[in-house]
Amino acid sequence: MLANFFVPILDDGWRFIAIFAAITFVAALTGAAWLFWPLFVLTLWSIYFFRDPPRGVPQEDRLLIAPADGLVQMVVDAVPPAELGLGEQPLKRVSIFLSVFDVHINRSPISGRIRRIAYVPGKFLNADLDKASEDNERQHFIVEGADGVKLGFTQIAGLVARRIVPWVKVGDRVVPGQRVGLIRFGSRVDVYLPVGTSSQVLLGQRTVAGETIIARAGASELIEGVAQ
Repeated sequence: MLANFFVPILDDGWRFIAIFAAITFVAALTGAAWLFWPLFVLTLWSIYFFRDPPRGVPQEDRLLIAPADGLVQMVVDAVPPAELGLGEQPLKRVSIFLSVFDVHINRSPISGRIRRIAYVPGKFLNADLDKASEDNERQHFIVEGADGVKLGFTQIAGLVARRIVPWVKVGDRVVPGQRVGLIRFGSRVDVYLPVGTSSQVLLGQRTVAGETIIARAGASELIEGVAQ
């Protein structure tokens, strides 16, 4: 039971937790109860935000795994960003919105080699908006599998998120579910599925990074539900 309760905390998060905790401690010493309790809640939230739970990654070939925890906000056909180098043909795009209560560690959807990482500075509009894909600060990844199939996905900063942190570099080999980066604090991840691949998630469905199957490469299957 205790093993299930204590979730690992991301190393990158401890300094933020320490800052919030220190400010909360000072508020307690000054007797400012009106300030202490909001800061105490903020400290607890920071611990929750930087959690790094283990994930059971499906190992079947050609599966595309969700790169982010969150809510499937859009499933649309869209021309991929030029920075990805995937051409001008519309591809199926799955957009996953992460609230400030979701795990914000992003993971690779497939195994392969990182072929491209492109950072684009931008605005911090609400990540719910479709134009956030073009206007917001973002970071693009291309992963090429052993079969030559390329998959692109994009970390998009949101209204609260102010920092995109990559943990891999061009040329690195990754496996499905491997941690590739972090977005602080509230954001979106767009996944551009390969040609001939349809989404296996539906609008409004919740995904778990490293576990939820969002597609099967090269498979166009009809599933029942709502897609925007």
